[in-house]
Amino acid sequence: MPKGFDDLRLKHMDARLARWRRLRGETSPRGGWLRAIRTALGISTSELARRLGVAQQAIVKFEQNEEASKITLGSLERVAEALGCHVVYAVIPEKPLRAVRRQRALALAEMLLKRGDHSMKLEAQGVSQSERERQRKRLAEQLLHGSPRKLWR
Repeated sequence: MPKGFDDLRLKHMDARLARWRRLRGETSPRGGWLRAIRTALGISTSELARRLGVAQQAIVKFEQNEEASKITLGSLERVAEALGCHVVYAVIPEKPLRAVRRQRALALAEMLLKRGDHSMKLEAQGVSQSERERQRKRLAEQLLHGSPRKLWR
Protein backbone atom coordinates (compact mmCIF):
# COMPACT_ATOMS: atom_id res chain seq x y z
CA MET A 1 0.00 0.00 0.00
CA PRO A 2 1.40 3.45 -0.88
CA LYS A 3 2.77 5.38 2.10
CA GLY A 4 0.56 8.43 1.41
CA PHE A 5 -2.59 6.30 1.54
CA ASP A 6 -1.49 4.73 4.82
CA ASP A 7 -0.92 8.19 6.34
CA LEU A 8 -4.29 9.38 5.09
CA ARG A 9 -6.04 6.35 6.57
CA LEU A 10 -4.29 6.91 9.92
CA LYS A 11 -5.22 10.61 9.93
CA HIS A 12 -8.84 9.81 9.05
CA MET A 13 -9.12 7.17 11.79
CA ASP A 14 -7.60 9.52 14.40
CA ALA A 15 -10.15 12.19 13.43
CA ARG A 16 -13.04 9.72 13.82
CA LEU A 17 -11.73 8.47 17.16
CA ALA A 18 -11.22 11.97 18.59
CA ARG A 19 -14.99 12.39 19.02
CA TRP A 20 -15.24 9.11 20.90
CA ARG A 21 -12.23 9.84 23.11
CA ARG A 22 -14.16 12.74 24.66
CA LEU A 23 -16.64 10.19 26.06
CA ARG A 24 -13.94 8.33 27.95
CA GLY A 25 -15.18 9.35 31.40
CA GLU A 26 -18.76 8.34 30.69
CA THR A 27 -20.00 5.19 32.37
CA SER A 28 -22.99 2.92 31.91
CA PRO A 29 -25.95 3.42 34.22
CA ARG A 30 -26.09 1.15 37.22
CA GLY A 31 -27.76 -2.07 36.08
CA GLY A 32 -26.90 -1.39 32.42
CA TRP A 33 -28.38 0.58 29.56
CA LEU A 34 -31.14 -1.90 28.72
CA ARG A 35 -32.64 -1.80 32.19
CA ALA A 36 -32.18 1.98 32.51
CA ILE A 37 -33.91 2.73 29.21
CA ARG A 38 -36.62 0.12 29.71
CA THR A 39 -37.54 1.48 33.14
CA ALA A 40 -37.28 5.12 32.00
CA LEU A 41 -39.77 4.32 29.22
CA GLY A 42 -41.99 2.44 31.66
CA ILE A 43 -41.84 -0.83 29.74
CA SER A 44 -42.16 -3.98 31.85
CA THR A 45 -39.96 -6.99 31.26
CA SER A 46 -43.03 -8.97 30.21
CA GLU A 47 -44.04 -6.34 27.62
CA LEU A 48 -40.51 -6.18 26.21
CA ALA A 49 -40.44 -9.98 26.10
CA ARG A 50 -43.72 -9.96 24.15
CA ARG A 51 -42.25 -7.49 21.63
CA LEU A 52 -39.21 -9.70 21.17
CA GLY A 53 -41.11 -12.98 21.16
CA VAL A 54 -39.15 -14.40 24.08
CA ALA A 55 -39.93 -15.42 27.65
CA GLN A 56 -39.95 -12.69 30.31
CA GLN A 57 -37.03 -14.43 32.01
CA ALA A 58 -34.97 -13.92 28.83
CA ILE A 59 -35.25 -10.14 29.28
CA VAL A 60 -34.07 -10.45 32.86
CA LYS A 61 -31.15 -12.58 31.62
CA PHE A 62 -30.27 -10.04 28.87
CA GLU A 63 -30.16 -7.28 31.46
CA GLN A 64 -28.08 -9.37 33.87
CA ASN A 65 -25.68 -10.31 31.08
CA GLU A 66 -25.29 -6.69 30.02
CA GLU A 67 -24.55 -5.63 33.60
CA ALA A 68 -21.93 -8.41 33.85
CA SER A 69 -20.44 -7.47 30.42
CA LYS A 70 -21.41 -10.90 29.07
CA ILE A 71 -24.13 -9.96 26.58
CA THR A 72 -23.41 -10.53 22.90
CA LEU A 73 -23.56 -7.59 20.53
CA GLY A 74 -26.29 -9.34 18.58
CA SER A 75 -28.49 -9.70 21.65
CA LEU A 76 -27.79 -6.14 22.73
CA GLU A 77 -28.77 -4.86 19.27
CA ARG A 78 -31.93 -6.96 19.21
CA VAL A 79 -33.18 -5.73 22.60
CA ALA A 80 -32.12 -2.16 21.85
CA GLU A 81 -34.15 -2.22 18.63
CA ALA A 82 -37.21 -3.44 20.54
CA LEU A 83 -36.73 -0.41 22.82
CA GLY A 84 -36.53 1.93 19.81
CA CYS A 85 -32.78 2.36 20.26
CA HIS A 86 -29.63 1.43 18.41
CA VAL A 87 -26.27 0.24 19.70
CA VAL A 88 -23.13 2.28 19.15
CA TYR A 89 -19.96 0.23 19.45
CA ALA A 90 -16.35 1.40 19.28
CA VAL A 91 -12.87 0.46 20.42
CA ILE A 92 -11.07 3.62 21.49
CA PRO A 93 -7.28 3.78 21.87
CA GLU A 94 -6.00 5.61 24.95
CA LYS A 95 -3.98 7.96 22.69
CA PRO A 96 -4.25 9.07 19.06
CA LEU A 97 -3.06 6.31 16.72
CA ARG A 98 -0.21 8.48 15.43
CA ALA A 99 1.08 8.82 19.01
CA VAL A 100 0.79 5.05 19.57
CA ARG A 101 2.81 4.37 16.41
CA ARG A 102 5.42 7.00 17.29
CA GLN A 103 5.78 5.57 20.81
CA ARG A 104 6.21 2.07 19.36
CA ALA A 105 8.78 3.30 16.82
CA LEU A 106 10.82 4.97 19.59
CA ALA A 107 10.67 1.83 21.74
CA LEU A 108 11.72 -0.37 18.81
CA ALA A 109 14.53 2.03 17.92
CA GLU A 110 15.72 1.87 21.53
CA MET A 111 15.70 -1.92 21.43
CA LEU A 112 17.61 -2.01 18.14
CA LEU A 113 20.21 0.47 19.37
CA LYS A 114 20.71 -1.46 22.62
CA ARG A 115 21.78 -4.48 20.62
CA GLY A 116 24.76 -2.55 19.32
CA ASP A 117 25.56 -0.62 22.50
CA HIS A 118 27.38 -3.43 24.26
CA SER A 119 29.76 -4.20 21.42
CA MET A 120 30.36 -0.50 20.77
CA LYS A 121 31.33 0.06 24.41
CA LEU A 122 33.63 -2.98 24.36
CA GLU A 123 35.42 -1.47 21.39
CA ALA A 124 35.56 1.95 23.11
CA GLN A 125 33.30 3.40 20.43
CA GLY A 126 30.43 4.45 22.65
CA VAL A 127 28.60 7.69 21.81
CA SER A 128 27.39 10.53 24.02
CA GLN A 129 23.88 10.46 25.44
CA SER A 130 22.77 13.35 23.21
CA GLU A 131 24.16 11.60 20.10
CA ARG A 132 22.45 8.36 21.10
CA GLU A 133 19.12 10.17 21.52
CA ARG A 134 19.58 11.75 18.09
CA GLN A 135 20.23 8.29 16.63
CA ARG A 136 17.16 6.88 18.38
CA LYS A 137 14.90 9.60 17.00
CA ARG A 138 16.38 9.25 13.51
CA LEU A 139 15.91 5.48 13.55
CA ALA A 140 12.32 5.91 14.84
CA GLU A 141 11.57 8.25 11.93
CA GLN A 142 12.95 5.69 9.49
CA LEU A 143 10.78 3.02 11.08
CA LEU A 144 7.71 5.28 10.82
CA HIS A 145 8.32 5.81 7.12
CA GLY A 146 8.60 2.08 6.47
CA SER A 147 5.88 -0.54 6.62
CA PRO A 148 3.73 -0.08 9.76
CA ARG A 149 3.62 -3.85 10.18
CA LYS A 150 7.34 -3.93 10.90
CA LEU A 151 6.70 -1.89 14.05
CA TRP A 152 4.81 -4.77 15.66
CA ARG A 153 7.01 -7.76 14.88
